Amino acid sequence: MQQKVKYRLVGLAVILVSAAIIFPLLFDGSGYKERHLKSEIPEAPERPEIVRITPKNKPLPDTSVPAEPKEPVVIPEQDAVVKERIEKRVEKEKIALDVRKDQPVLDQQGVPVAWTLQLASFKDEANAKSLRKQLISEGYKVFTRKQGELVKVYVGPEFQKSRLEGLKAQLKKDFGLSGMIVRFTTQ
Repeated sequence: MQQKVKYRLVGLAVILVSAAIIFPLLFDGSGYKERHLKSEIPEAPERPEIVRITPKNKPLPDTSVPAEPKEPVVIPEQDAVVKERIEKRVEKEKIALDVRKDQPVLDQQGVPVAWTLQLASFKDEANAKSLRKQLISEGYKVFTRKQGELVKVYVGPEFQKSRLEGLKAQLKKDFGLSGMIVRFTTQ
């Protein structure tokens, strides 16, 4: 046991001597020395010259008050050649079309009133896509909309309701589908 105590005392003496030598080196009282680095921030650029641009166009008129409506446009009589071509096409496609009677109109919000022909409603979306594909291959403008659980197939839109009535008769004859004409909406 005496030998162990000697070793401990020698070890303690070595630690105290090394601490007495190292502490003054570390804690010499000079404090923290801040490193002074050279600044690499460039000088601020010169401010550009402010250029004032004067508009060359006249300012737009004040639209806070709605303008007065214009008089309706009178459609001139058609040229004989144009009239003959339209009559041939109407006879060929069997469409009852009167351009003067069935003019496009605007609703209260100023949006054109358009119509679509709702052909069918399906629970299975694959059936709706199949019908849409078949109608598109025949040259019709077709789209589908999902409303709740149903997928509806529409033909159109058209601004003239009479054109859809002709299409309705044609589709009834070709595909056996009797649709109904409804107002076109974007929802």
